[in-house]
Amino acid sequence: MEREWLFSLIPLTIGVVFLGFGVYGLRRARALRRTGVTAKARIVRHEVRRDDDGATYKHPVAAWTAQDGRTCEYSSRFGRGAVGNNFGVGAYVMVRYDPQAPHRFEIEGWDMKAIDLLFTVLGSIFTAGTMTVVLVRLLTL
Repeated sequence: MEREWLFSLIPLTIGVVFLGFGVYGLRRARALRRTGVTAKARIVRHEVRRDDDGATYKHPVAAWTAQDGRTCEYSSRFGRGAVGNNFGVGAYVMVRYDPQAPHRFEIEGWDMKAIDLLFTVLGSIFTAGTMTVVLVRLLTL
């Protein structure tokens, strides 16, 4: 195989990473739907994070009391540039969390499964497309 075929590793790597991220998110959401516990929480603050381009994303921090009496306060894994009134500081929201590991939670209405699905689809396309090109190239040598 010639040297330029090493460049096919770039979309393959991107595809595998996207696919892994998407599948992880979908499995996590499914596990929360199956075994998660719902609780009423309150948004206590927003963690502001900046990306390399300078864009800011606000991640709401939800606080609730678990079934066993523990106080839980965790930041959402998803951030948005703007926060509506429904997720402002002091707003009451519903969270679904894993009773064994409360840091695994989702804020209902905030966390979107569509992002995990998008990563899964894009990762599948990149991975399958790159593998198809490599296999066709190998068979036609």
